[in-house]
Amino acid sequence: MNFTLYGYEDHWVAVDCGMMIRQDMPGTPLQVPNLDTLTSLDITPAALFITHGHEDHIGAVVWLWPNWQCPIYATPLAAGLLRLKFAEHGLSPEKISVVDPGEALSSGPFTVRHLPLPHSIPESCALMMLVGDYRVLHTGDWKLDAQPLVGKPADASQFRALAPLDLVVGDSTNAPMPGHSGSEGDVAKALASTIASCKGRVVISCFASNVARIVAIARAAQQCGRRISLMGRSMERMVTVARGLGYLDELPPLVPAHDLGYLPADEVIIIATGSQGEPRAALQRLAQRRHPFVDLEPGDNIIFSAKAIPGNERPIERLKKRFTQMGITLFDEFNHPELHATGHPAQEELKTLYRWVKPRHLLPVHGEARHQQAHQELAESLNIAAPLAPLNGDLIHFDSRGLRHQARYPQPPCIVSQNSVVPHPGLEASTQHKRRGSLYLALPVTASDIGWWRIGRLMLDNAGAGALDEDSFSDWLDEQLSEIHADTLAELRLALQPRLISWLAEHMQHLPEVHLQIMAAEMPEWSTPDQEG
Repeated sequence: MNFTLYGYEDHWVAVDCGMMIRQDMPGTPLQVPNLDTLTSLDITPAALFITHGHEDHIGAVVWLWPNWQCPIYATPLAAGLLRLKFAEHGLSPEKISVVDPGEALSSGPFTVRHLPLPHSIPESCALMMLVGDYRVLHTGDWKLDAQPLVGKPADASQFRALAPLDLVVGDSTNAPMPGHSGSEGDVAKALASTIASCKGRVVISCFASNVARIVAIARAAQQCGRRISLMGRSMERMVTVARGLGYLDELPPLVPAHDLGYLPADEVIIIATGSQGEPRAALQRLAQRRHPFVDLEPGDNIIFSAKAIPGNERPIERLKKRFTQMGITLFDEFNHPELHATGHPAQEELKTLYRWVKPRHLLPVHGEARHQQAHQELAESLNIAAPLAPLNGDLIHFDSRGLRHQARYPQPPCIVSQNSVVPHPGLEASTQHKRRGSLYLALPVTASDIGWWRIGRLMLDNAGAGALDEDSFSDWLDEQLSEIHADTLAELRLALQPRLISWLAEHMQHLPEVHLQIMAAEMPEWSTPDQEG
């Protein structure tokens, strides 16, 4: 959820404040960071700095910021999105300040400069922080794209001027990936070629925040003589804000969805939300023939210009199956990988940035344990010290001697329910046992053709709940996952819930209050002997 705090001499600033969607709970509620640790440590951020406008970086601001009332600093697009959210929640936007990329400002002992780096949304910035005698770069989400389509490529000279740095807090999302991430310019060419080959309607589903992808679709539509219509509230909101800032000047006048029935099918491109199989998104309504204005027909085309987020594979597959049964032609990341590019750096991009800024230390963040580990190994190959792979709730101390783990604070999940932030309900199974203490379990899983698998570290905190044999517990969990048949994380959680209560009741003297979080993780890509080297 990308909520990071930096403190120096009792002055604290926050970087980003995002949310996540709980796919393992009924109704897929929003989860936001827990503020209990800040309260117990008497920490109140004096400022909130935003790196970019993705929901996993700004989505929790409206829920948590009222506790602080501090200044918020964001670049124009992120600020515009935040102002819309504030208006919807009846909050005054006066504390939201627009920062131009490249601008520096101060909060107590911190001087923070927003440095532009390409990503899959415009105006994404790394934060260069000067505090005391330390020079720290918080990369945010980024990549090196020679043809970003929207915005400019990274300014190498600007980053070389920062060297040497004391610490980089860096994006690990694609650290295991060799080579370079793809370019938005190349995706634009692939989209234009694919759309030109299509007969009938073309529906393209991509993340609403990927403004460069929308620009690419606009250019392809112009070349092919097609008109564009939008479907989905988040897409309409993003286009409205981006257009107001001049990012979508190439977008022609849009066709209202209610007028699509009057246009020949081969003159239409629909940009729709729902690439992740979301149950209430536009793509789902089209697949179920529930859209009030459009009925897809055999010979129409769906382009998935987005990669499946871990955990969404099965809903996406069900969605694709419906379209296939309708006679729709599908283009996706499997049969046409050129139609999408990741927004995060692969290994050669990480090496390039680190050669520019010459950091002494790295703290790898984002991704899962294997991504952080790959990032550590890459850093060490460049003689950059990277001794730690932090978990949520870790307090890290950094000084002239380097990085060290100081303390870990449990982070019980908080969800948004009826417009308020409440503690995660835990497991509500009926039991006659008196619960003592609390057990927090975060279970990373991935879906496969034959069931669910546990991936990476089992995150377990049973402080105050009595002793637990973690090896036996892990073995038991693996057995249960192999036996449970469930299509979604919510169904998996519902099936695992009573089994978990029963096992703990048998193996612990006192049954604690249990908080379960099932998280989607990526299956590691194992190399074959022919692929190595």
